[in-house]
Amino acid sequence: MIRFILVMLILFLYLILGIPVLGVEWLIGKCKKETSDYQCLRMVQWAFRLILKVAGVEVTVIGEENIPDEPVLFIGNHRSYFDILITYSRCHRRTGYVAKKEMLGYPLLRDWMKRLYCLFLDRENPKEGLKTILTAIDYIKKGISICIFPEGTRNTGEELSLLPFHSGSFKIADKTGCAIIPMSMNNTISIFEKQFPRIKKTHVILEYGKPIYPNDLDKETRKHLADYCQNIIQETINKNQALV
Repeated sequence: MIRFILVMLILFLYLILGIPVLGVEWLIGKCKKETSDYQCLRMVQWAFRLILKVAGVEVTVIGEENIPDEPVLFIGNHRSYFDILITYSRCHRRTGYVAKKEMLGYPLLRDWMKRLYCLFLDRENPKEGLKTILTAIDYIKKGISICIFPEGTRNTGEELSLLPFHSGSFKIADKTGCAIIPMSMNNTISIFEKQFPRIKKTHVILEYGKPIYPNDLDKETRKHLADYCQNIIQETINKNQALV
């Protein structure tokens, strides 16, 4: 429980002490938007890395060189709240995550998320969901990467299992032509969810796959892009389980 208490304390202090920081960054952003964006990105990454260190999470990263220096669509399997900390702490460029709309109910946290280009998806309202996807497409065009977990929720099923990928997530890449970067994660559920509320020292594997450009795929593969990407992630987590 000590790790859990320390992680909660770091998060609480960051959100409270970050109130004036958000105000200062808002002012800086009026003149130097990109500078302010990257300052916010690096500050949050610092906090996430601190939390991961306190939690005792050791991350083996494979294939990071596969990420091109351009806005991309990151997709990944999702089994833990720590998936966000692990992947966001490694983003080199501005990146917004697609989160569930319920996150809007958390003051301060939602303010930082909005500042970092996160989008809030209403899974029960297709019309609002489409608006979220259109905003994500606009962000890609402006040079901001997007990360989404196509399973739509955290998967609490059997080890190495995947929930079906929602095809709507891939419209972001299909409409912009940006690269899709598969992120495959092993063992993240063992950090917290498997023995809730305890946080356990854990070794996890994060592998970035080679970029997938929808425009380079044949018509049939592009038609089933969600299944194609899901198969890649499934094969990778199966392969990497031996490394945990």
